Amino acid sequence: MSSMSKETIELLKKYDTPSLCNAIEAFKVRGKNEGFMDPEIKSVFPGMSRMVGFACTAKIIASRPRREDEKQISLMDYWKSILNTPAPRVVVIQDLDYPSVVGSFWGEVQANIHKALGCVGVVTNGGVRDLDELREINFNAFAARILVSHAYVHLTEINTDVEVGGLRVGPGDLIHADKHGVLKIPKEIVGRLISHADNVQRAEKKFVEECKSFSGDLQELQKRLVKMREERDTLKA
Repeated sequence: MSSMSKETIELLKKYDTPSLCNAIEAFKVRGKNEGFMDPEIKSVFPGMSRMVGFACTAKIIASRPRREDEKQISLMDYWKSILNTPAPRVVVIQDLDYPSVVGSFWGEVQANIHKALGCVGVVTNGGVRDLDELREINFNAFAARILVSHAYVHLTEINTDVEVGGLRVGPGDLIHADKHGVLKIPKEIVGRLISHADNVQRAEKKFVEECKSFSGDLQELQKRLVKMREERDTLKA
């Protein structure tokens, strides 16, 4: 997994997820209905800044104690797998109890451990707790549930492909998330994506301004809409 400059990460944080979704479509690297998590995975802190980072992945279960025949995942191995991922890091955890999640891996202690390991937040189809404490240290969270207990939570797999919110995420995938939801960005287009995202925003802003002076001519409105979409969806050399 290759690293990415801090400047590139900061540039990606300039854009919201809808703008990046629109920009990605022009590259035709995936379907228009792919690459993002379903709306059940919500921002726990919608007012917090946008989150961009590389995925550190794991699976958990909390509904039962660890079985005797079940492999015990060493915390040291888990932490090492995180540090082997380029920074900034986003933890993406699949809760195997979903949809009947009962125990949170995430609270004040885990958030502080992961922040010390260079993680900027978590994405999970499970739940989080200790919300005041997470907010206080500016640790972002995107989850399907808010929970009370940790129950019997334990790791079952680390550094593996996971499925969260209908999206398959692998170790090192580039994640962008904000109050709208969670998006996976194809790393192979990042350089051109940033430039094209600017084009998308300019085209849409121009059209929005034109709407403010709408004269009632529906054909003219349609022409302007078509032109905006062409400008938005056309990649420049």
